[in-house]
Formats: sequence, structure tokens, C-alpha cells
Amino acid sequence: MHDQHFDELAIRFAQKIYGSNKGAIRLAVLQADLNEVLPQRPLRVLDIGAGLGHMSLWLAEQGHHVTLVEPALAMLETAQQRFANAQCPATFIHADWQSFAQQEHRPYDLVLCHAVLEWLAEPSAILAALHRLTTADGWLSLAFYNKDGLILQNLIKGNLRKLSQQRFTGDAGGLTPQQPLDPRELAAQVAPLWQIQQRSGIRVFHDYMPPQFRQKIAAEELISTELSYRRHPALSGLGRYLHWLCQPRTITVDSL
Repeated sequence: MHDQHFDELAIRFAQKIYGSNKGAIRLAVLQADLNEVLPQRPLRVLDIGAGLGHMSLWLAEQGHHVTLVEPALAMLETAQQRFANAQCPATFIHADWQSFAQQEHRPYDLVLCHAVLEWLAEPSAILAALHRLTTADGWLSLAFYNKDGLILQNLIKGNLRKLSQQRFTGDAGGLTPQQPLDPRELAAQVAPLWQIQQRSGIRVFHDYMPPQFRQKIAAEELISTELSYRRHPALSGLGRYLHWLCQPRTITVDSL
């Protein structure tokens, strides 16, 4: 398995997602969570695997200094055009996370790593790099494709044979994430480096609703209800994606 980057087909798919309620809910949850913790001052922000730049642009429009790192050139160019249209300055770097992390950087106040881990061959390998890139009092916004949500969706659909065979990997070259994350395994990997301060579910019910019911509800009501249930003790962990807000622990070089 290799890290997967994106092509023109993936860009069209991502644009479709962000033009739908799925994308609107995702952005609403991420933004609501960040609004609760970010200090009211301009921040240095790093967006690793920035994609089309939706979250970065939202932050830039608030006056933060944003750096977007993206390995897919077509994705990065689309993000650049979005920023140009909004007349927002930013720094755009065409690189994968490995090559970017090997360079010397002043740590950032906020690091975004959204929907990246599930596309990596070794998701845990990026965690130490993210720690080095974050200030001691900074934040990591980590969003990832939730294996528990995928299991629930397959149970609801009756895909029991697929579950019994533990077939969770997306097809090579496809647009289904190639490696959903088990939140308990990831939490154990995160723990030596990060303190998870807040957890939210993204799309805790939307994707499980029958389409005929979902289509009858206004987008505003879907979003507001998702926000109200994103931290429900029984439901938040079933979100199709999970969002963790983390702060770095003080560690020694020997512990890495």
C-alpha cells in the first residue's frame, strides 16, 4: 500500500461533496469546534493535505496567516484559484507531508490534518511530524475516516459477508478511503504526543438516514441538528468522520 494522491476525477468528486449537505455538515462541525478554542488573534496556520482549501480559506478570511501543503498539483491549483477569487493571501506549497516535514519550519499555532490519515500507507507515521510542526501551546485539528461508522453503515445495509471478511479497504485508485481508522487504535498512537481536548462526530446521522427522508429536510435543519448531536455520548463516536482537537504534550527526543 502506498500513500494515495488525487487526480482530476477526485477533484470533481470533492467539489461535488462540498457542494452537498455532506460537505456543508463537515465544514460546519469543523468550524464550530475551532471557534470554541482558537484565540482571538492572528495565527500561523498550517493545512497539511489542504485539498481544495475550503477550511484554509475560512481561516484566511478571519485574518489568519495560512500555509497550504498539498501533494496533488491540480488540487493545489484549484485552491489557489479559490483564494485568488476571494482576494485572500496565503502560501501554497506543492509537496507531500514527508518532504515538507524534512525541512526546517517555525512551528505553527494551528495545524490542520483533515481527511489525510485514511489515505496514507502508514497513518501513524505522520503524528510525530505534526507534533514538531505545532507550537507548545498550539492546536492540532485532526479529522479522519471512522472505521466504526463504516462498520455501522455496512451493518445497516446488510453487508454482513463483507464485515465477516474484514474488507474495509477501498479499491486502489478509487475514491473510497483506502484505510479507515479505528479510533481506539489511533487514540493509543496519539496519546504519547497529544492530549485530546475535544472530540466530535461529523455526520453522526445524516449518512444513515434513508434518502427519501433526508431529501425532505432543509439543509439548515440538517446542519443545526448535526451540530447539536456532534458530541452526544452515544452517537458522536459513530460519525462517518471524527474530529479531535489536540494539544501537544511535552516530550523528550528519546521518547519519539
